[in-house]
Amino acid sequence: MRRFNMFDHLFSPLTIRGKTLKNRCVVPAMLTYFCDTHGDATEKYIAYHEEKAKGGFGMIITEDYAVAPKGISFATVPGLWCDAQMESHSKLAERVHRHGALILVQLFHSGMQGDEAVLHEPPKAPSPIMSPFGDAVAKPFTTEEIKALTKQFGDAALRAKKCGFDGIEIHGGHGYLVDQFLSPFMNKRLDEYGGSVWNRTRFAREIIRDIREKCGENFILAMRVSADEFVEGGLTIEESKVIAKILQDAGVDMLDISLGNYSSLEFCMASSHKGPGWYSDWAKEIKSVVHIPVMAVNRINDPFIADNILAEGKSDLIAMGRGSICDPHFPEKARSGRIEDLRKCLGCNVGCVNVLWTAHPIRCVLNPTVGHESDGPITKADTPKKVAVIGAGPAGLYAAIAAKQRGHEVTVYEKESHSGGNFYYASFPPCKGEITEFLIWQLTQCRELGVEIKYGTEITPESLRTLGADHIILATGAHPSAAPIKGLAESKIACFATDVLGGSVKPGRRCVVIGGGEVGAETAHFLALDELKKVTILEMRDDIVLDAPAAVSVPLIKELKDRDVRILTSVNVTEVKDDSVTFAHPDGRVEVIPADMVVTATGYRSYNPLEEAAKASGVPYAVVGDAVKARNALEATTEGYNAGRAI
Repeated sequence: MRRFNMFDHLFSPLTIRGKTLKNRCVVPAMLTYFCDTHGDATEKYIAYHEEKAKGGFGMIITEDYAVAPKGISFATVPGLWCDAQMESHSKLAERVHRHGALILVQLFHSGMQGDEAVLHEPPKAPSPIMSPFGDAVAKPFTTEEIKALTKQFGDAALRAKKCGFDGIEIHGGHGYLVDQFLSPFMNKRLDEYGGSVWNRTRFAREIIRDIREKCGENFILAMRVSADEFVEGGLTIEESKVIAKILQDAGVDMLDISLGNYSSLEFCMASSHKGPGWYSDWAKEIKSVVHIPVMAVNRINDPFIADNILAEGKSDLIAMGRGSICDPHFPEKARSGRIEDLRKCLGCNVGCVNVLWTAHPIRCVLNPTVGHESDGPITKADTPKKVAVIGAGPAGLYAAIAAKQRGHEVTVYEKESHSGGNFYYASFPPCKGEITEFLIWQLTQCRELGVEIKYGTEITPESLRTLGADHIILATGAHPSAAPIKGLAESKIACFATDVLGGSVKPGRRCVVIGGGEVGAETAHFLALDELKKVTILEMRDDIVLDAPAAVSVPLIKELKDRDVRILTSVNVTEVKDDSVTFAHPDGRVEVIPADMVVTATGYRSYNPLEEAAKASGVPYAVVGDAVKARNALEATTEGYNAGRAI
């Protein structure tokens, strides 16, 4: 395979403990919900990791494996707390090794972050601290229990070695048990495990010693740490540099530098509100005091940025977690110079993080094949067909791409002058510009495959019958929906969020946004960039941005407040006039505020005007995306891809 020479640092080898990574691209640990309730690896779980190895990653670090049955955080985390679990995980190691990648197991115990509903008892921790996920107060471990835990880490590591893994990573970050000992925010013990930084590292040092004694020298021992917890009284970078030196002296071979804990969740899995490579400065700080390899992680979704981080000496390895979900063949594409073919993560956290809190397996807004790797690639259909796709939004274009890969002749009809549907307008608010990269990626795939897109072509029930298609996919999307508020429909100053974002309406100076969901809040942010504008959000629920992941909502709300956006919740808008908006507060007070623009952001309704005509035509058809029901892009891309693949 031809090598693209702009990424020499990214594709240089690195040897750790006698084991050589073929490049510096690493998949870090990320929960999937693909294992079973016994902690065993399923075929779905194995195939998911194997696909990344096929895609050229130099090393894969699995999601967190519990070292004890009471150390789990979710119902389906993998485990190596008993020998019976070894058979399935041995298959994982063997399958990844087939493709030249190394693989480590991340070992963890949830401590106070265990879910009482899953554990069926209160969680345990170094100190009686309340869980960030509820009102359960952890029961402190006794000194004897801590000694037993140390051995459980060592025993799990030995099982990992017997399974064929190349090493382990201790999860010492994000507020899990080892971090709970390291952090003064969570560790309030009065024995040899609390107090000074030396004492707070004792548990980690004893685990490292036990693992090394049991697993020997030819076994990688890495550790993830949160270099700054971003909570009052938590770890900061200066103390973390001391901890890094202590861990190095204790025998750690590699440090994986993350940030945050579950009381500052937006830093653990940063969204697009943090720029690409933002975390690498903390890796650089740690690297300045140790001589072992250091890995930068989080929001590194571009090979140019990744290579530059290495070239600047900020880190020795690059972790691409969500990036590897979005495109498991990221290294292979970058190495061969297929830059336009890279499908880059947006940092939306919708499918890979948010779904976990609902006990569902991970998915990806941009990659509908996640979790279906064992299905294999798309195969050619026995009989090529003529396929008409109505709508060039994310659902329609994914349907077109999949149908074309099946060997069909595909034409897309789009009434607007551009692709993307409502997802296009989502790229306009601050911190959302990366959405355009995905839209361009879809267009690039269509161009390379030979999919024809006819812009400015509105299909009517009458013209649908003249297309001569053997199969029809209706991806006509959704339209903004206006709330039934007195005077809103007639108001000369009222518009929808898409009108403002798309530039078809000139913003006023006194802007009122009705609706504080993600669309409304992001539109308010967009308007508030002009410091001369006075922006108000009116929301009927008790908070705003409740429909977005925490890594989006927390920084977005902060940015709104920093720009002096007035946020009013639990209010009821009663009337809109051409110069004002009237609303009632929860206590019954009525307020009238002046306005020269009223933006409605109260949701969408499906737009599906062609289904009756498609049904009457007798031609097989499918309705996908928001044309079925207004939802987020995760459902749209999945349904579009599946519909195209099924033809």
